[in-house]
Amino acid sequence: MNPHITHAITTLTTPVCAYIYDLHTLRQRIRHTRAALPPHARLLYAMKANSHPAIVTEAAHTADGIEVSSGGELDIAIAAAPRHIAFSGPAKTDHALTTAITHPTPVTINAESTHELRRIDHIAAHTGHTAHVALRVNRRATTPGGSHRMTGTPTPFGIDVTGLPDAIAITRRLPHIHLTGLHLHAVSNNLDATAHADFVTRSLRWAHHTARRHDIHLDTVNLGGGIGVDPTGHRTFDLTAFGRRMRRIRTDTTVVFELGRHLTADTGWYVTEVIDLKRNHGRHFAVIRGGTHHFRLPAAWGYSHPVRVHPVDAWPYPWPRPEVTDTRVDVGGELCTPRDVLARSVPVTRLRVGDLLVFPGTGAYGWDISHHDFLHHPHPQVVVLPPR
Repeated sequence: MNPHITHAITTLTTPVCAYIYDLHTLRQRIRHTRAALPPHARLLYAMKANSHPAIVTEAAHTADGIEVSSGGELDIAIAAAPRHIAFSGPAKTDHALTTAITHPTPVTINAESTHELRRIDHIAAHTGHTAHVALRVNRRATTPGGSHRMTGTPTPFGIDVTGLPDAIAITRRLPHIHLTGLHLHAVSNNLDATAHADFVTRSLRWAHHTARRHDIHLDTVNLGGGIGVDPTGHRTFDLTAFGRRMRRIRTDTTVVFELGRHLTADTGWYVTEVIDLKRNHGRHFAVIRGGTHHFRLPAAWGYSHPVRVHPVDAWPYPWPRPEVTDTRVDVGGELCTPRDVLARSVPVTRLRVGDLLVFPGTGAYGWDISHHDFLHHPHPQVVVLPPR
């Protein structure tokens, strides 16, 4: 394990329950990803993956900007002072749109409907500004594999491709909107680099054809995110092969990528203390201080997250220390539900009450998507390691 993480674990308060984020790992991942993309690309950090202010600030300074999907995220992004912000999401409030339109930080609003376009123009007119807008389009296109499809299927996201001509015509009649391009985000957590490169190539071809057909200028084509991470560690996205394909693309248009999970997953470790060990109906259980209210992804996606044992020799009680050896354990949390399980059938050589369990790869979609206050257990400690 990273020695900096090992040292950070020794600083945690007991009973241990914490997220450790390593900004050095984040900086290196952003730089490595940026180097794989062509010069005309713009890399934005999609902060829905992890909105901790330290993560967002590092990404704002290392990447080309931040992508947000709510007014709350917009406020955090603005505080981080990025060079550019992209504002997505199907239910933007007037207050959030006003902030996006009037703030000095350059913000591109990815418009989701013709009604939203009219609202943007109305707000811009009343505040004396011009709004920079990209049209988010739900195309009827084949998408690469992934955990969630946003395009080519009925979803609340974007403008149906059949309504795009009307949306373009309406935009032309709205004097306070500057149309910058198209937004074509299609899928989440794809692990096939070849399929993703094919999707990007086809999407750019479609975008340029659409621009010529409707006589619009494309400053940007935003392809969203979708470059995935396998939380079990069995597969990886071949960024080198993807970048090789991307550098062959010849275009004067800025191609925007909004990546979250790919950038932050490996920057986080979730560390929890074993509170109890028990055996029920032939299975061993390690019960931890924490659970799915802190790290919901394994339960939501139905997988067993990798975990390792960090021994702790201190034992404060006057009776023998419970332990198991050379067996398999299920790791369950402190919630009163049998679904509060982070890992199943984990092989352990030795595990004792009071030892720590360390879950790597928890820097994305961990704390941010979890139901924090169910049963009102204390929130985890957060430790942020600075770049080295």
